[in-house]
Amino acid sequence: MNARMRVLSLVLVGFFALVSIGRAQVSALEGDVKGPDGQPLKGALVKIDRKDIKGHYQVKTDKKGHYFYGGLPLGTYKVSVELDGKDADSVDNVKTQLGDPTEISFNLKQQADRNAALQKAAETGTLSKEQERELSPEQKAALEKRAKEQSAAMAKNKALNDAFNAGKEASASKNWQGAVDAFEKAAQVDPSQNVIWANLADSYINLAGTKTGADQQAAMEKGLDAYKKAIELKPDDPGFHNNYGLALARDKKFPEAQVELSKAAQIDPPNAGKYYFNLGALLVNSGHNEEAVEAFKKAIDANPNYAPAQYQYGVSLVSKATTTADGKVVPPPGTIEAFQKYLELEPNGPNAEQAKAMLTTLTGSVATTYENPNAPKKKKKN
Repeated sequence: MNARMRVLSLVLVGFFALVSIGRAQVSALEGDVKGPDGQPLKGALVKIDRKDIKGHYQVKTDKKGHYFYGGLPLGTYKVSVELDGKDADSVDNVKTQLGDPTEISFNLKQQADRNAALQKAAETGTLSKEQERELSPEQKAALEKRAKEQSAAMAKNKALNDAFNAGKEASASKNWQGAVDAFEKAAQVDPSQNVIWANLADSYINLAGTKTGADQQAAMEKGLDAYKKAIELKPDDPGFHNNYGLALARDKKFPEAQVELSKAAQIDPPNAGKYYFNLGALLVNSGHNEEAVEAFKKAIDANPNYAPAQYQYGVSLVSKATTTADGKVVPPPGTIEAFQKYLELEPNGPNAEQAKAMLTTLTGSVATTYENPNAPKKKKKN
């Protein structure tokens, strides 16, 4: 062999040696992925990120939930599986090897169960030593933060419940100043609770009834402001509008009161008659008979079968009756019909005798029996 051939032979031997060495440095990863239901997860994205130098690879699982990635340089990797666009689980510091593939599998159901157990243990403060060791520094910090937040929330809830319950107890005993103080405290603890503001408003309005002059007006204004706050937080509550309207009527703000009662009726049509009846009763008690007539008329327009409203409408109209020169009482239109309707609806009701007496006075006679139009009809015998 001449010198030229010997040199070429050495070069080729060196080349094949380099190829052999290069092939020897190639490694592989494979494994199985099971989903949150414990079944093989098809099409899951497995991401392989090299740790020692920059390098990113990825592969999807087959229909059996299996993946394989060959041709990886020997190195240290982070292997993660992605679900719904987020990393569901990962294994860090995976060192690949020559020869057989390194196996890294994922069971997302086990991971979810494990995370749930850790979460429950952390919430109850019963983490085992093994569970503590499994937590990363970030997880430990997050759990400590959550524990502090839960402790603060529990303290807040206790203060809130104590104040609210104290307010209810004071209200039950008609200690309105005590109720105001307690509900004010509860509102400071949590100003987002509409029920607290509604109870505070009721307490202030009742407190105003025990005061006179400037003190009375100051309590009334605070009560109205509290109702506004309750309605701001829950504008669809008909009870809030009803009570706010009644409070406005007490403060002689009758147009505003009618607006609120109308809102209550619009929100809760089946009970519209009761809302207007409440307004009429308050107006009567405060000596505003003209406004009361209108309120009771709205009540029976909303619900003609609301017996108390029919009776009170008749009574309010009687106050507007006139007397002729010969002493005959002439009631306004609708008076007699209101009493008659009441007796039809409640022939034995609490105001039945008064209604009959009114009809006797107004007409000189009264029917002795009335039939309830809502009563079941009796079947005719053949």
